[in-house]
Amino acid sequence: MTAILSSTIISLLLYFQNYLLVLTYGSYGFISKKVPCACSICVTDRENSNWFSERYDPNIPLLLNSTNGVLHANVSRWWKELQSSAGNYTEVVDQLFPLFPDKKHYSDAGPDRCRTCAVVGNSGNLLGSNYGPLIDFHDFVMRTNKGPTEGYEKDVGSKTTHRIVYPESAVDLDNSTHLVLFPFKILDIQWLISAFTTRHITQTYTKVPSTIKANKDKVMILHPEFIRYVYDNWAERHDRYPSTGFLSLIFALHICDEVNVFGFGATSDGIWHHYFDKTLTSYEISVHAGRFENETINRLQQENKILMHKGWT
Repeated sequence: MTAILSSTIISLLLYFQNYLLVLTYGSYGFISKKVPCACSICVTDRENSNWFSERYDPNIPLLLNSTNGVLHANVSRWWKELQSSAGNYTEVVDQLFPLFPDKKHYSDAGPDRCRTCAVVGNSGNLLGSNYGPLIDFHDFVMRTNKGPTEGYEKDVGSKTTHRIVYPESAVDLDNSTHLVLFPFKILDIQWLISAFTTRHITQTYTKVPSTIKANKDKVMILHPEFIRYVYDNWAERHDRYPSTGFLSLIFALHICDEVNVFGFGATSDGIWHHYFDKTLTSYEISVHAGRFENETINRLQQENKILMHKGWT
């Protein structure tokens, strides 16, 4: 009975959050007549925000497969410049799809669907938030890097449908979770192949696991062109390349109809640290344009494309 009551309360919370967003749209006259999904407000509805429409490209390739593996010259050149030593991309990609799924994903959008996503970052503002049940209620729960759930279920939930990693942040997964590799270098793709076959790669710029527990039939590889797109359109070419969290959020805008964001930003006292340790972090001292990414995320909230949950507000 308690479980049923909790589920009902969460459903009502999500419904009324959407309802309030619709009223906000209505107060500015932004309600679209087209219905791209069954949610109260759909991320892909580009008619209600010129700012969003100028940046969002629905035709950008999201994930690598055998039909889109050839990179445009400008993408290839930019992506390889991020790497200290580039291998042979064509040879590496040719090894991918006999090993991992070779199909198009997330092509089932439509007016009868409402795919809800929780993008869960690793901010300390999750501690004491009691967001766990709300996070787990979403269709997709996307977590980045090593953020654990065990011992933190009350605040971060226990459900994970997508774990977004690169070799240096890889963790073991259960059989139901998609491993989504964000390749910032060719060696990242080589490591993925090695982790499921020869296990010979143990070092990149630091020590990495030689293998990983994961379902190879649920492996996905973010397309390098998507990384470049986020850098050009959303990060507006600030700094070297987008952060994993920022890429994850923009990725969610392309596969979800409704996006709720948890665990991004500082704590209530302005401190930046992970919920699972007290190591201080800074979005200003890195190769990523942290301040600009933060401003863009806030703008997405203002444009009613995402709903931010800051824990302490």
